[in-house]
Amino acid sequence: MRYLDYKEQRQHGTYEFPLAYYHVCKNHPRYQMPYHWHPEYEIIRILEGELYLTLDRTSLTASKGDVLFIMDGVLHGGRPNQCVYECIVFDIKSLLKSTNICSKHIQSIINHEIKVNQHLTGNIPSLKYAIDNLFQAMAEQKKGYEFLIYGSLCQLLGIVISENLYDINKNSNSSATQHIHKFKNVFDFIENHYMETIRLSDLAEIAGMSSKYFCRAFREITGRTPIDYLNYYRVEYACEQLSAMDATITEVAFNCGFNDISYFIKTFKKHKGITPKKYQKAIKL
Repeated sequence: MRYLDYKEQRQHGTYEFPLAYYHVCKNHPRYQMPYHWHPEYEIIRILEGELYLTLDRTSLTASKGDVLFIMDGVLHGGRPNQCVYECIVFDIKSLLKSTNICSKHIQSIINHEIKVNQHLTGNIPSLKYAIDNLFQAMAEQKKGYEFLIYGSLCQLLGIVISENLYDINKNSNSSATQHIHKFKNVFDFIENHYMETIRLSDLAEIAGMSSKYFCRAFREITGRTPIDYLNYYRVEYACEQLSAMDATITEVAFNCGFNDISYFIKTFKKHKGITPKKYQKAIKL
């Protein structure tokens, strides 16, 4: 399943150990982070540079050493700036279901009764220790690493509770939450129909808004106009096709919803700073 899918369907890890590790740098095919969401939780650690991230309607910039905790169902996307980061995606329900000792707190997180702080920064040595152990164990995957992962996650959540690194959620059914849900529907539509002709009015109708209000709200969330974002998404998928398929530039353009080759080349260069042909040659060196 493509990383670009807004609601990711792919399995992270295995059924027995539902946790996956990713190291992402500029040359990684998944370097850019289009808007998406998934039912798993995600922890991101910034190793170098900066990552401008939007989480639902909250925007922040994470720098080297920062840790981000993304709960399930959160619509998120990011723009890296000379950034190297690593992330762990895990199913908290399956991973921690075997313990009854902390079930009350874990269930509170699962039920969204408490919301773990999204930006975990500050000088808490125990937190840094737990995070370092978590990522080191997952990256190395030495014999018995599952125990280390399990213990580090429990330690991390314990520190979150003891240090009050969370908020009580009183707005799970707020208008803001419903607003984000409308945009998830828009992104799902783009995912399934990006190769077709999509009009602004189509997207506005899915969101249940007027075109004018939709454009303004969409830009507030993504920093782009709806059509610019649609083209950005198409270019990202074009990059994947150019690197993974033995296809011509024309074929890739039509596969990704561009009906004009000149416009495709112009748009591709706008977002990537290089023509599709040069990109295809560089990626296959």
